[in-house]
Amino acid sequence: MAVSPGTPRIITLLTDFGTRDEYVACLKGVILGLNPQAVLVDLSHEVPPQDIQAGAFVLAAATPYFPAGTINLAVVDPGVGTGRRGLAARGRGQFWVGPDNGLFHLIFAGQTEIDIVSLENPTYFLPQVSPTFQGRDLFAPVAAHLSLGVELKRLGLTVTDPVRLPWPVPFFTADRLRGEIIYVDRFGNLVSNIAADAFHSWLKGGNFHLKVGPVTLTKLHRTYGEAALGEVLALMGSHGFLEIACARGSAAARLKAAVGRPLNIRRQ
Repeated sequence: MAVSPGTPRIITLLTDFGTRDEYVACLKGVILGLNPQAVLVDLSHEVPPQDIQAGAFVLAAATPYFPAGTINLAVVDPGVGTGRRGLAARGRGQFWVGPDNGLFHLIFAGQTEIDIVSLENPTYFLPQVSPTFQGRDLFAPVAAHLSLGVELKRLGLTVTDPVRLPWPVPFFTADRLRGEIIYVDRFGNLVSNIAADAFHSWLKGGNFHLKVGPVTLTKLHRTYGEAALGEVLALMGSHGFLEIACARGSAAARLKAAVGRPLNIRRQ
């Protein structure tokens, strides 16, 4: 993936910074100061504050649609300034930069062809690194230097034990399936950890019974518009996971449900 200096490179940004303050602008300013030709793309800056699991989900859902060589800078970092490592990695045809706190759990999971290093070489940081804003002073300049063709191995030593999240895994029996809500989007859709392929393989063309609060769901809809106004429905979201939604409303508000809510499904 070597590139010539000055070659435009895509750098995506994912944070929990929001857009009210100067934080996102600082990241962009640092990157463009080092590589004015970088192409910056905002994945999201509305990850719930300090919610590493939500950040991991959004990162894994969005980045597969970017071309090979894309550099993904992700900063959801409640442990900023502590002993947690900073990482840079190459895998899935792209680069990854951010804190070693589980944010890259879904990116690294199951990957054998991935190179990871800890960020140790201050040559590629800003001259002064704030203990409370390493996104600006450490991760952003590293992403910029990668976009200029700096080799991964020059950044630090190899890492073989990146931090993993205790990611919830669905549990299947012959006629029961237990999952849980792992993400709530801005529409109030409740995204589960049950992948479409696994669900259909378990269901085997049969019927199911899913009770969520006062609502019982027994079929999958194809899309939101198939349901009546205010109706709660189940469907497979564009991310490939079973989702509970409310037509033109918020399933999270309607069902008073949040991340961690269990989903118990019975096959009939």
